[in-house]
Amino acid sequence: MPHDVRPTHRPALTADLLLRAYAAGIFPMSEGRNDPDLFWVDPQRRGILPLDGFHMSRSLARRIKAEPFDIRVNSDFAATVEGCADREETWINAEIFALYQQLHAAGYAHSLEVWDGTELVGGVYGVTLGAAFFGESMFSRRPDASKIALAYLVSRLRYGGFQLFDTQFVTDHLIRMGAVEIPRADYHKRLERALGWAADFLAQPMPVPVQDVLHLRTQTS
Repeated sequence: MPHDVRPTHRPALTADLLLRAYAAGIFPMSEGRNDPDLFWVDPQRRGILPLDGFHMSRSLARRIKAEPFDIRVNSDFAATVEGCADREETWINAEIFALYQQLHAAGYAHSLEVWDGTELVGGVYGVTLGAAFFGESMFSRRPDASKIALAYLVSRLRYGGFQLFDTQFVTDHLIRMGAVEIPRADYHKRLERALGWAADFLAQPMPVPVQDVLHLRTQTS
């Protein structure tokens, strides 16, 4: 068995144990929505998105400038997690879903949502500890909705004083937007530093001026 995956033989997880796991650099997954078992993951290569290295394409900047959607925070956290799990293969089972609802109620888990009128069409959610944001999943039901959510999320994290944006793994989508892989040891050092600082996910006033998000492109071009 790969040494970055740790099986769990345990009673039901608690929200407190999950937070301690994040602080130790590990996170839970399941094999599928109908699989009741969980396993811990501590990747040898960890995905992060440097907050000063976000890549915004010209086409994405034009989309954001047009303001096609309404951006909200924590308006419907449960529906955001459901949207992330609404795919053929998902690691979000019933226990994981319930745990994130508990973390959200306790103020540790947040969603950034993309709305088209009354319809939730995209978003991202994650967990905060200190000045670290652990991005869990994102989804999109409209073109560019998840990219727009990510841009607004990076703006929020920078504004709130976050130092680490953990994406866990990288995808081609995330790499195009600036995500990189770093060794496990490097990640744990960055995590330890970030946990020693305070940050506030809710510090940025709403609604966020579109120019504040577009400013990310001038910072990284």
